[in-house]
Amino acid sequence: MVRGWQTIGVALSLGFTVVSSLVLCIGGGVLLDRWLGTAPVLTLVGVVLGLVTAGYSFYQLAVLAGSRRNQRGGR
Repeated sequence: MVRGWQTIGVALSLGFTVVSSLVLCIGGGVLLDRWLGTAPVLTLVGVVLGLVTAGYSFYQLAVLAGSRRNQRGGR
């Protein structure tokens, strides 16, 4: 039962991390584009930066899961 709650916690934290990174990066790009009048350049930079950040979060999760698997004996 505890393992199930841990899995839910990891999934929720990953979801919040992905959504918040995308919203902040894209939103920041939109706001900067409006302020500087450079639409859509900085919005596209924000999209790329948000996707890279989300991908890095997935990478960290995979590394963490792999290290936990190795500690348990490869199960």
